[in-house]
Amino acid sequence: MPENPQGDDTFADLFSKLPSPRTSQPASDAAPTPAAPDAPLSRRAAREAAAASEPDAATAPDSSMPAAAAPVAPVPAAPAPASAATARAATAATPAAAPDAPRASAAPAGVTVADASPQLEALFDGAGAANARDSRHAKDRRKSRIAAWVVFGVILAILGGITAGGFYVWNTYEDKIRAFMGWEEPKDYEAGLATGEALVTIVSGDTGSTISQSLYDAGVTKTPEAFYDYLVQSAQNPPFQPGVYALQQKMTSAAALTALLDPANKQDFTAQLPEGLTEAQTLERLSASLGLPLADLQAATADPSAYGVTATSLEGWLFPATYTFDPGVTAQDVITTLVNRTVQSLDTAGVPVDQRQQVLITASIIEREARLPDDFYKVSRVISNRLADGMKLQMDSTAQYGYGEMHDGSASSSKEALEDDNAWNTYVIDGLPATPISNPGDTAIDAAMHPADGNWLYFVTWNMDTGETIFSDTYAEHEAAIAKWDEWCAANDNRGC
Repeated sequence: MPENPQGDDTFADLFSKLPSPRTSQPASDAAPTPAAPDAPLSRRAAREAAAASEPDAATAPDSSMPAAAAPVAPVPAAPAPASAATARAATAATPAAAPDAPRASAAPAGVTVADASPQLEALFDGAGAANARDSRHAKDRRKSRIAAWVVFGVILAILGGITAGGFYVWNTYEDKIRAFMGWEEPKDYEAGLATGEALVTIVSGDTGSTISQSLYDAGVTKTPEAFYDYLVQSAQNPPFQPGVYALQQKMTSAAALTALLDPANKQDFTAQLPEGLTEAQTLERLSASLGLPLADLQAATADPSAYGVTATSLEGWLFPATYTFDPGVTAQDVITTLVNRTVQSLDTAGVPVDQRQQVLITASIIEREARLPDDFYKVSRVISNRLADGMKLQMDSTAQYGYGEMHDGSASSSKEALEDDNAWNTYVIDGLPATPISNPGDTAIDAAMHPADGNWLYFVTWNMDTGETIFSDTYAEHEAAIAKWDEWCAANDNRGC
């Protein structure tokens, strides 16, 4: 840039050409007004004049700081730029301020302090408008915050719906999703995890599939199909011997097979009877485990009165548990032990003697219908509510028992079983079946005596793997639960359905 030939302040020259704010006419129409003798014509001259008016550096309170000055109005334009010499002459003509006088910059000619006040007010005359704008901005901010929270709530609702839907899809189709994505968990335990002890019973006629389920129920294998899949993959079909075998929990399928084929693991004179077996199944297990002839056991149960039972059969009276007998035990001794254990459970639950048979009938249905411990007491309430309302029980387990298809591996009943007119089919008869339909355990007997509180009239187990069950007050709710069960069955190859 070219240098300033006058040695003056360029910005001061620009300021000098600005019109006076007191001039009401445009700058182009106003007549030039000569500067007052004591007014500097530039910012540099003004600074020199201010410096000359400062008290002596030795006496001033703070000689290093310039004096505070009131706002200086722009000066009218001069006919020609002032030179440095002119500025110094003007400075010399300005009398020095008294040391104790207030320090102020010179004002333009003809402008008094009073005249400067309107100009100061003009600088702040927008305060009211600013306050109004601030108020509007505050309202806008509040509206924005409300809108933001509304949007946030909508987003949360959407995300919640997506999450709930995701959980439903995962719980329903987990196996298929894992298989498709290659996320399938190992079906078998890893080697080296085996611990504790587990008893597994093999009865005559058991196959690799039924033994695989028994191993899983006892906590030996990780999944119900692990042992059977191992037999298929390794092309093995070993001759399993009936009896009770001592194994460990969390074994590999290969280790479990080795243990089952080892005679040293067979527990002589030990019988393991799970809940829910019928009388016929119980006698078969006793024969296989104890080495007693099946005919002897059937003869020992022919007369219930020999054990103080007034019922027509011992169905429901052969308590499920694990028993160990001394060598040489007789069939009569074995049946006596099982019946006495049932009486003990009835007494513990507070069942009156004259109600034992009725309670065992109810408990036997609960044992076959319920899967989870808490559901035993809810199923008991459903039975109680339906009987109180004069409704048929319509329990599939009773229809299956009466028709002889109770143990085909399916929870559903055939059309023939549901329509068959027999003394146990509660789809046809009113009230309870003629006898118990299985041997119930302690929980089922206690539930028969102490049903949960509720108005339920229906229930359906919708997840056959976990046993999760939906209880409903109305038939419309029950239909929705059945639809959920249908979805699960369709997604899981009708496993157990």
